[in-house]
Amino acid sequence: MMTSKYISPSASSYHPRRPGRRRALIATAVVLALAGAGWTFLAPGPGVQGLADGAVLDGRKAAQISAYLDAESAGGQDKVRATLDGAVVPVKAEGARLKLALPRLTEGPHTLVVKGESGLPFASYREVVKFTVDATAPDLKVTDPEIKNAADPVTITGKASTDAKVSVDGKEVPIDKAGAFKITVPKGTPVVTITAVDRAGNTTTKAVSARGRRPMIRAAHITAIGWGNDTLRGGILALIRSGKLNAVQLDVKDEDGEVGYASQVPLARQIGAAKGYYDARKAVAEIHAAGAQVIGRIVAFRDPKLGSAAWKSGKHDQVVQTPDGQPYNGGHYGNLSFTNFADPTVRKYNQDLAVEAAQLGFDDILYDYVRRPDGPLSKMRFPGIGSATPEQAITSFVADTRVALRPHAKYLGVSVFGIAATRPTEIAQDIGALVKVSDYIAPMVYPSHWGPGEYGVANPDTAPYAIVQRSLADFARQAKGTQTEIVPWLQDFSMGSKYGPTQVAEQIKAAAANKMNSFILWNAGARYQGAALQQIATH
Repeated sequence: MMTSKYISPSASSYHPRRPGRRRALIATAVVLALAGAGWTFLAPGPGVQGLADGAVLDGRKAAQISAYLDAESAGGQDKVRATLDGAVVPVKAEGARLKLALPRLTEGPHTLVVKGESGLPFASYREVVKFTVDATAPDLKVTDPEIKNAADPVTITGKASTDAKVSVDGKEVPIDKAGAFKITVPKGTPVVTITAVDRAGNTTTKAVSARGRRPMIRAAHITAIGWGNDTLRGGILALIRSGKLNAVQLDVKDEDGEVGYASQVPLARQIGAAKGYYDARKAVAEIHAAGAQVIGRIVAFRDPKLGSAAWKSGKHDQVVQTPDGQPYNGGHYGNLSFTNFADPTVRKYNQDLAVEAAQLGFDDILYDYVRRPDGPLSKMRFPGIGSATPEQAITSFVADTRVALRPHAKYLGVSVFGIAATRPTEIAQDIGALVKVSDYIAPMVYPSHWGPGEYGVANPDTAPYAIVQRSLADFARQAKGTQTEIVPWLQDFSMGSKYGPTQVAEQIKAAAANKMNSFILWNAGARYQGAALQQIATH
């Protein structure tokens, strides 16, 4: 017996002078003759509508897909049998159409088979539609470019899924059989956006900084209120105009949890933190006009403003707690002074302020108090931290902020304790991890803050060169092999010993001995000793 041999009824019955009813009679006679001879007659199917053979569907399309048959061509609802991957698919009549009630489609390949009886005697049809559901975004890994000279073009390399098309800043780039790609972008490109799109239309996008290391900065700190003081502001601007400083560290959010400008971040307004001590855009424009950059300091987790508001409103998880669920007493910082770095709302609040400051024109975001409170870890509880360590939670917070800032082409710095280089768990600042997720580390190596005998220095406060040089050497070691700079905070205030231009200059020399030409000076009153500063070389 011969089977599955298809004979077209139009071809077998064709006669130019016998159209219409006579043609149909001839076709029927042919079919009957073939059937009597043991042949199986396969007629054309009705065609599956809404789902094409070979289609690749992403998750959204797979969830919305509908498949139909023309009821008349299919021979009626009772004559149709449909299966998906071998399982029966219900067939429902909807007017002139038959709907194939497909189940929820899972990831991977699928086969839809539709069988039925044709309107012709002894004839049937069988249609097969093979398709794939691919709801997984393509892999995309991009290596942070190593930039040694800001004047050179930047080479971006990475690897994507082999079925994806890759574009860099909207321009498609070739990938090899392993999915690797490489492209050079012009010098001065701040951020490069790489996009991978697979055959289903799933997309993965990454933004990569193409600026390399943070260029040298020599800055001085000033508070939000201080910026409004003509004398304090004028003193710092004079040091900039004289060529001794090239940056201002201006507070965005301070130790009291107050935001210095009229922030539009909803939570800042809700808790009354947005103070408007200065006009952010105006301040940034004035500093830029003087020839300097603006570093926006955000005191992250020491935030009594948010802590008090959260506790009062019953949102206790936003506050660092004791094991029995009470607010942790931050010692000399006071109750409700430390917010919980593991809480999503607290993290997002600080990141939202960072993004807002970037949009307002700040050149850098510098986190401070990005740590747990000092004291025994056994006396603290961080709701929501899960299996992560405090060090890991802090590092992931910084990493998330860096991703959020990349589209704005801003640098991200992290202020850390001097002891963090050798004691990472003491306040949850792991330098080896933080150098991988930030543009610079700003260690507070103030001589007055070291205890007797640290780094073999009997009295660090009276030996500024020795303690700064030795402590920064540990930070240099941990940053080696990365593009992360070390930008130390240096002491321009007296706390025990009298600090004049000589003591400040000794610290600057100690940093330079570790090949660190950047620094930020701290004086709570924003009064700085210009005699300690040399003019910045322009060549």
